[in-house]
Amino acid sequence: MTTISANLQAVRTRIEAAARAAGRDPATICLIAVTKTWPAAAVSDAAACGQRAFGENYAQEGVQKVRELAGLGLEWHFIGPLQSNKTQLIAAHFDWVHGVDRAKIAARLSAQRAPAQAPLQVCIQVNLGGESSKSGVAPQAVAELARVIENLPGLRLRGLMCIPEATENTVLLARRFGELAALRDALNAAGFALDTLSMGMSQDFELAIAHGATMVRVGSAIFGTRAGGPPDGPASEKESS
Repeated sequence: MTTISANLQAVRTRIEAAARAAGRDPATICLIAVTKTWPAAAVSDAAACGQRAFGENYAQEGVQKVRELAGLGLEWHFIGPLQSNKTQLIAAHFDWVHGVDRAKIAARLSAQRAPAQAPLQVCIQVNLGGESSKSGVAPQAVAELARVIENLPGLRLRGLMCIPEATENTVLLARRFGELAALRDALNAAGFALDTLSMGMSQDFELAIAHGATMVRVGSAIFGTRAGGPPDGPASEKESS
């Protein structure tokens, strides 16, 4: 058994245990294997173990892997900060975008999504802690942005995403995850139909699952310390897996 195979099995076991502890069906939780800085060969190894959803933080690196591995039928999630000059690459090659936080970015993604493609699945990134170092819309502005996205033909609004503060304080992390879930519920009560909460990384995905996460973004627990970078942790937005 390869290291990636063993790690994937361990992460899946942890997801199943966390889901059952929360009284949830493990099948309702999607594992996104975050492969930024890892070569296409690592993606292929994980895919051979049945992993289908992969996350990338950097547009050009991600697009290269999408193209190289096009024959594998994988699902690609862009989870990094969105820059205007990269939206065309993302709109053309990814299936999901987890970090939309501006109407301008949403409009560009919609306009650059080819009509022949399925709508781009979108999560709004919410900056729950009001951190100036992080992307994300303020909680009180989410509904306005959600209305904009719902009216863009190239996009389908699916849910919310967060990257909490860099902390090992599980009480604070639990509060943030609960806040995102409550915000999703409030939006749905107002007439939206959001089914996705993208939250939880290698060090805290079990806590996120306990608070309703439907997608968890896991990198180092599967692939180990990143090639050319530090292990993922609660450090920063750029370490968002």
